[in-house]
Amino acid sequence: MRILLIEDDSCLGASLVEALRREGYTVDLLAQAEQVCMALRDVHYDAVLLDIGLPGMDGLSLLGQLRARACALPIMLITARDDWEDKVRGLDLGADDYLAKPFMLPELLARLRALLRRASANKLACVQLGALALDMGEHSASLSDEPLPLTRKEWALLLELVMQSPQLVPKRKLIDSLGHWDRELSANALELHVSRLRLKLAVSGLKLETVRGLGYRLLEQASARAEVTRDHPCDGP
Repeated sequence: MRILLIEDDSCLGASLVEALRREGYTVDLLAQAEQVCMALRDVHYDAVLLDIGLPGMDGLSLLGQLRARACALPIMLITARDDWEDKVRGLDLGADDYLAKPFMLPELLARLRALLRRASANKLACVQLGALALDMGEHSASLSDEPLPLTRKEWALLLELVMQSPQLVPKRKLIDSLGHWDRELSANALELHVSRLRLKLAVSGLKLETVRGLGYRLLEQASARAEVTRDHPCDGP
């Protein structure tokens, strides 16, 4: 996957490029917002990492311009500013995630993986696992064609588990994916969401399994294979 990194700090930019390339990403580094539109015209990118504090046009202004031009790329804001108003403005302008400096590299990588998974999932019309169907356009779920009521956190949790089924999803990965902006999800809160989701799936033919100390996985009791249906509405199992 190809990532566009917009960062004017040359040392940080070089470090991030090296780290992302070690993870298997192709990365292009730009230092000014004014260069971005031309880059996006010429190259296909899968995500953008955008520093807010750029010289000239700042990152928030660039974000606004991109969304106004119907650019749907997933965009993560990176900033040294500790100002909640900037976070709110970034979200309102269409940012998909927000990471404050200084940050740990594993957190950046985890958030980027989650961002790319969500973007990939949103391209699907429907994801099915046994009797469970997730409608990506409506952010809704059904069991055997009957609506399954979910909170937003439960939807995000279920989506992560279905997309990774039958593999184990580490607890830390779910905390990073479900946490939103600067409000990290606690381990206790994650366990509560899992418990509630398990109750809702009790008659689904699926097993939400806890692997103590590691994480969770969602399994079909008869089969452990997920069926992904592309480019057509959810038709049920």
